[in-house]
Amino acid sequence: MRINYNYIKIIGLLILVGGLFAFSKYRNDHRKVAEPNIEFLGENKLFVSESTVSKLLIQNQQTVTGQPKDIIDLNELETALNSNPMIKKAEVFMSVNGELSAEIEQKRPIARVHTNASYYIDDEGSYMPLSSNYAARVPLVTGNVKKNNLETVFQFAKAVDEDEFLKKHVIEIRQNDDKTIDFKIRKSDFIVHVGTLKMLEKKINNFKAFYQKALKDNILNNYKRVNLKFDKQVICTKR
Repeated sequence: MRINYNYIKIIGLLILVGGLFAFSKYRNDHRKVAEPNIEFLGENKLFVSESTVSKLLIQNQQTVTGQPKDIIDLNELETALNSNPMIKKAEVFMSVNGELSAEIEQKRPIARVHTNASYYIDDEGSYMPLSSNYAARVPLVTGNVKKNNLETVFQFAKAVDEDEFLKKHVIEIRQNDDKTIDFKIRKSDFIVHVGTLKMLEKKINNFKAFYQKALKDNILNNYKRVNLKFDKQVICTKR
């Protein structure tokens, strides 16, 4: 019987390739995870530190560093990061050589509630705790504010955040018991009463016109209250 050595060579080559693949897969699966690479996205990078993120990257009640690559659950790590109230969005991924990376987008505060509790309101209207790393320079929110009902004060804070003039001048937002809004501006003592948020853009434009005229006439300090409640006029109360 003639032996076909070509078949033997092919079979031997397949066995060799399969063995190398299995060995490579075994080594790759059991590769230890190195120190994770943490990247903060966007401009808002101040509230959560790398060490805080590293502490959230936990697998089997231990940090992922030094653990075998094959036991790492990326979905579980993402869930842990996204559960942090300062993180807006987190993505965790691993390269073929076992390098673990986390991309973090932090929340952005637009107002700081300062009542019987202190916390931020972020740019999506959600609760955000204060940070020990950094304090944002945003308007204070006072008055009757409930953590589970931030809609009214958020809508006004958002209007302030999106308007260059208001963002420069407004230092305090007060929500009254009837959900109407007052605010105070920098370098002036008077209270501005907005009322409800109905026709808010018109009321803001009225205030801008009043402010520019009063500033030009040097009479801003003559008033103790500026009422924007009526959309067609600004009513001022003198001291």
